[in-house]
Amino acid sequence: MIQQTQLVVAGAGLIGKQHIERIHNLDEMALLAIVDPSTEAKQLCEEQGYQYFPDLQTMFANCQPDGVIIATPTLLHVSQAMICLEHKCPVLIEKPIAIQAEDAQQIVALSKQVNTPTLVGHHRRHSALIQNAKSIIASGELGDIRALNMQCWLYKPDDYFDIAPWRKKKGAGPISVNLVHDVDLARHLCGEITSVHAIAHPASRGFENEDTAAAVLHFDNGAVGTISVSDTIVSPWSWEMTAKENPVYPPVQQSSYQIGGSHGSLSVPDMTLWKNPSKRSWWEPLVSSNPHIPSSDPIANQLIHFREVILGNEEPLVSAAEGLKSLRVIEALQQSAKDQRTIYLN
Repeated sequence: MIQQTQLVVAGAGLIGKQHIERIHNLDEMALLAIVDPSTEAKQLCEEQGYQYFPDLQTMFANCQPDGVIIATPTLLHVSQAMICLEHKCPVLIEKPIAIQAEDAQQIVALSKQVNTPTLVGHHRRHSALIQNAKSIIASGELGDIRALNMQCWLYKPDDYFDIAPWRKKKGAGPISVNLVHDVDLARHLCGEITSVHAIAHPASRGFENEDTAAAVLHFDNGAVGTISVSDTIVSPWSWEMTAKENPVYPPVQQSSYQIGGSHGSLSVPDMTLWKNPSKRSWWEPLVSSNPHIPSSDPIANQLIHFREVILGNEEPLVSAAEGLKSLRVIEALQQSAKDQRTIYLN
């Protein structure tokens, strides 16, 4: 019989509940407790029979989990991750790892000091679609990557913000909350980003953050990228709706990413590969192929990976250091939009 990995979820909100549901459905793991000060979380624990704690310190005084998942507002990530690491408990932190890169560096340093793995929840890297795209690019089938285009256009209704007022605050706009996923995948698929030039518009609903932004990216391999995000556009062009991985979002037959190379181009997530069958030329016919990629649940895949990291069988796919690199790009985008200038990353 498989020995179950005992996990604690801190934060029983929108994302935390997704982790709770998947832990419940995975035989390899069990939910030891939920940590959340809200009465709703306490009621959930009473209904489902989970242990309940209002904070991590109280939980660690009573439990010894194999790992903790931090799915709380971003403002709390650093302090809560530090508590877990001080107890030498492996931790999976929802993205972004922190509000500021300087704060995230504390997590990276302590994780290394206490030799305890820290993962960041960029779960799309665990998608079978992204893994297939990564494999196609790595094989050289597209040739040299020359350009990338990414869109994240969606409309968040007013009640999305009303039930969680922190989403209206500075640092919780779509650049940090949504675009960080796309930036992480841009790095994962096309290499490190060396400079950004961005523009952003203040939230039309009067919040403290932006609601629309766009940027030009430059990669260390010479490729260029364009990327845009908005949570005020009614549109099918976002990963959530095109990937068909989360049943909460209505599926559409579209793609939100295009990757262009010297020998071919790939749209993702529909995984259509375009090439000239013989001579490369805009005067020559193009043919497309579209392999079937079996669907999988990237959040469940990420949890299984977390278990393997805890057991010492795998290295983190998205370590704290990797999460920090993506956060540095997000910070650069925000700074570029504020200063109206190009920001160069080391």
